[in-house]
Amino acid sequence: MASSEIEVVVSSDSKSQRPPNEVNILDVFSASAYGDFDKLRKFVEEDAASLATPDANGYYAIQWAALNNFPDIAQYIIEHGGNVNSTDNMQQTALHWAAVRGGIAVADVLLQNGARVEASDINGYRAVHVAAQYGQTAFLNHIVAKCHADFDAPDNEGRSPLHWAAYKGFADTIRLLLFRDASQGRQDKEGCTPLHWAAMRGNVEACTVLVHAGTKQELTVTDNAGFTPVQLASDKGHRNIALLLSNAQKANSKRWREKFCCGKILANGYAPILLCIIVGPLILFMNSVLAAPNMTKVTAVVGLWGWTAVSLAVGSLIMLYRCSSKDPGYIKRPGDLGSSVNTEDPLLNIDLNSSEWTGNWSQLCPTCKIIRPVRAKHCPMCKRCVEQFDHHCPWISNCVGKRNKRDFFILICMGTLTSLISASVAVQRIWTATPALPIEEKWIHYVIVHHPGAVVFLLVDIVVFIIVTTLTTAQASQIARNITTNELANAIRYGYLRGPDGRFRNPYNHGCRKNCADFLIRGYTDDGEIAWPPLQQVAS
Repeated sequence: MASSEIEVVVSSDSKSQRPPNEVNILDVFSASAYGDFDKLRKFVEEDAASLATPDANGYYAIQWAALNNFPDIAQYIIEHGGNVNSTDNMQQTALHWAAVRGGIAVADVLLQNGARVEASDINGYRAVHVAAQYGQTAFLNHIVAKCHADFDAPDNEGRSPLHWAAYKGFADTIRLLLFRDASQGRQDKEGCTPLHWAAMRGNVEACTVLVHAGTKQELTVTDNAGFTPVQLASDKGHRNIALLLSNAQKANSKRWREKFCCGKILANGYAPILLCIIVGPLILFMNSVLAAPNMTKVTAVVGLWGWTAVSLAVGSLIMLYRCSSKDPGYIKRPGDLGSSVNTEDPLLNIDLNSSEWTGNWSQLCPTCKIIRPVRAKHCPMCKRCVEQFDHHCPWISNCVGKRNKRDFFILICMGTLTSLISASVAVQRIWTATPALPIEEKWIHYVIVHHPGAVVFLLVDIVVFIIVTTLTTAQASQIARNITTNELANAIRYGYLRGPDGRFRNPYNHGCRKNCADFLIRGYTDDGEIAWPPLQQVAS
């Protein structure tokens, strides 16, 4: 695969915007580049300078105005003889140059005056390709939404804007293109898909977005040299990406095996197994600990604690059902019953003051085709976006999110208490049922021989206790700080979890007391109440 990169060529000292008083404005080109309207008018109206001819490098004044996003300069040039579709030696127009820095204002002027949005240069690049190459997501969305630019058009090498965004690693641009149904399976002349390019360049986030939004077919496509994306990543030394893609392939294979080998019982998780883990020890506890014939008679105190453990176990079963069956906070998608999502073009009329839209392109879900709240994430297992996504728990066969996190926390708290109380009762029952033994007979040997059911229960209970106690402690800590498991695991990727100094800072942490009170009373916290503004750029 060729690794050379071909982009829009803009070579001049005028690429940087500097105040006019710090540079020498010598002609219409430098005046246009630095936005010096007075000098430009002087050159044109007094010195009769032409705006329709290029400079020594073949670049036009309108291209320099477009590059630096000066709409008033561009409008003046067009009104005084400049051609909005003038092309340089690379056949690039002013709209190509506007796409380099994402000049939406100047692009509107150009388009209103007849600029051809589908004009291509000698490499076959259109404005959409240039925008993708430079990661100008807002510009790309603007010309697609307002001018219906072809966002899936191939260049001379058969590469679409999605290929270029994947190659350069612009995850937000990838999200936008996938949101608009760009073809993820398109192969260029070398047989490479966007995933091939992302894998070759080692762009982790780009690969992650493509894998989550794609199908298993993209993982196994081979290029003209016979390489799949995972083989390319491995060949280039990108081990983390090779592992990501390899795990995605295994996950697809696992889901296929579960579908055809295990039926629907385990297709969505291990809730049936967890049910057995609760019910099995519960029966064992009642038969081998509380009602065992070879143990002493149950006292009132022991009976009270024993039936407390049984009641907590039954409560755990109820909470397991609630966690597994309850909507964790799925966000409605276009076509869902009662959905208010704009099915025509949700990006055309974005309300910039909306509490849902914060200007972060990572809020786009290319799979669900929605603009989601900042803390919502897409679960690849459930294939839905979940509000305040915490994690997907296979043991409840469901996600843990805004609407069922309190139920989940109650479940693991009940599990901790059940394990602790039942273990205490079991130890007490075994201890009181063991008589004084001869020196040559060991206590452990006696207990195993005479109370095997109680011993088995105690071993299982200890393992369960360690697991649920660890989970309960972790969840309690996160609730106190109002942060999710997913946010902790991916804090480095989420810009809204960083302060102005770049260090970790949670904008939703209002203090332990308020965080806990909101969670216990309402079951969730309000994402609209942030402790410090503004929200930064987000990644998903």
